Amino acid sequence: MLKRIFDIIVASFGLLLTSPLLLLTALIIRIKLGSPVIFTQQRPGLHGKPFFIYKFRTMTDERDEKGELLPDEKRLTKTGKLIRKLSLDELPQLFNVLKGDLSLVGPRPLLMEYLPLYTPEQARRHEVKPGITGWAQVNGRNALSWEDRFKLDVWYVDNRSFWLDLKILFLTFIKVFKSEGISQSGHVTMEKFQGSPNSNKISSPEKTEEPEEAESKEGVNSD
Repeated sequence: MLKRIFDIIVASFGLLLTSPLLLLTALIIRIKLGSPVIFTQQRPGLHGKPFFIYKFRTMTDERDEKGELLPDEKRLTKTGKLIRKLSLDELPQLFNVLKGDLSLVGPRPLLMEYLPLYTPEQARRHEVKPGITGWAQVNGRNALSWEDRFKLDVWYVDNRSFWLDLKILFLTFIKVFKSEGISQSGHVTMEKFQGSPNSNKISSPEKTEEPEEAESKEGVNSD
């Protein structure tokens, strides 16, 4: 309950404080990239329950002759790179926090298609509500391997506390200021998770219908 109250207070204050920045960023994206300004995508929340995450758009919708989206590095614009460097693309997720989909701190919500690829241990990251930032984000973010990220996520699940959340938030501000761990070597964000080698994966969850009109595709994980 304390965590939820803290989330609501900080998210509300954060939206109020950054409202001019939100409007300016939205205007720049509208001019440089067009519509939509907000990128939405279905992600797994607490216990894998799907929800739609909100982020500022940073990529174009350019496609090849077959109608397939071009690789991330070809669709990420200079404006998008700057928005990601400053972590401005994450600001709309404060609305997710108010809705209760996200917490300020928790394992980052990834893609729905990753759910059946996790080992039982890796799947424990969904035992808590996902967050805007987390233990993995302040210990390497996208520069980490998938296995290391998941180990850090599970460590957070086992060791979470209000004071640890405060520490993670403080370290997050430092990471954002230094612009560290934004991308993995050789990728504009992070390579797609294919499952851990030589590991038993969990059984596939029941499929859920994804409203196509409410989803727009951007990067592989856009973390």
